[in-house]
Amino acid sequence: MNDAVAAPEPTLNTLYREHRSWLESWLRRRLGNAWDAADLTQDTFVRVLAAHQDKPLPRLQEPRAYLLTVGKRLLINHHQRRSLERAYLDALASLPEEQVPSPEQRWLLLETLQALDELLDGLPLAVRRAFLWAQLEGLDYASIARRLEVSERTVKRYMAKAYEHCLLVEL
Repeated sequence: MNDAVAAPEPTLNTLYREHRSWLESWLRRRLGNAWDAADLTQDTFVRVLAAHQDKPLPRLQEPRAYLLTVGKRLLINHHQRRSLERAYLDALASLPEEQVPSPEQRWLLLETLQALDELLDGLPLAVRRAFLWAQLEGLDYASIARRLEVSERTVKRYMAKAYEHCLLVEL
């Protein structure tokens, strides 16, 4: 009979206590900002919690590698959102003053752009571009094909893939 004591089941609480400060330091070095690092650290643990809400946390051989993977994805999303926000603000700066939306409208537009960006996350760039050009600019498939330098048939496949992705995300 084995007298060794079995290791206790891993919990999010234990994972958080043992690795939060390490993850936050890692993120702070990449962001150069303690506030964003703290937010992304919390978001990382919220993602882990959401992923394991209905099942126990698995025994992790390398918990830091696991947290780093989740944290890196959130960091990439953070940079993409900031890039999107900068592009939007640059576009606003080029508008005549009478066409500049109110702060409330800007906030709603930015939230909508971020939601759209999250919705399309994971799609290849060409598929995203085709979908956005069709939806936002009203381009037909022939125009999109010329811009992307692909066939119309390829654009149809891209659009089908984008619509399928959007439907699956919404489920």
